[in-house]
Amino acid sequence: MRAPIPFPGKVRRSETPRVRPGDRGALGVVNTVVCAVAARRFGVAVPNVFATLGRHRRLFRAWLRFAARLMPYGTLARVDAELVILRVAVVCGSDYEWHQHVRLGRRAGLTDEQIERAGAGPDAPGWTDHQRALLRAVDEFTVDRTIGAATWAALSAAYDEAQLIELCLLIGHYEMLAGTLNALGVEPDP
Repeated sequence: MRAPIPFPGKVRRSETPRVRPGDRGALGVVNTVVCAVAARRFGVAVPNVFATLGRHRRLFRAWLRFAARLMPYGTLARVDAELVILRVAVVCGSDYEWHQHVRLGRRAGLTDEQIERAGAGPDAPGWTDHQRALLRAVDEFTVDRTIGAATWAALSAAYDEAQLIELCLLIGHYEMLAGTLNALGVEPDP
């Protein structure tokens, strides 16, 4: 097993869980099965994010369908999506997202050096122009609530319109998820 890569940001999560992961009684039969299938598919224990959000039975399944359309079943290259998600985790202070996506980023093809460098952002040396544009898009979107013209032009050279829409939704979704996990106090999985 490879060594964990420490979270490079400032953790903004509540110090104690405000909503604890649910058991079968709290999740219900359907969400318990959904969580078990997801855990088996990814070869892990039931993630705290699923066991916590699953406490809202109907919303959980709708969220899961939407989230899956972005990652892992989106049209962006997985390596690009994982780089974006790691940067969102840093900018939003989500150690939960960071720890989950270090493993997924490695699986998608990111090197440990790239993962560590995601914490430094788009101006760190070593990025390709495309990677720099992805990271800059995250920073601009989360701070300015838009993507600047120069960054948009750089991304438009690589992505079609549908992928540009998907990129905005990917950033926005993981920003929303980071805030939710931080507010609920969802702790990283062991």
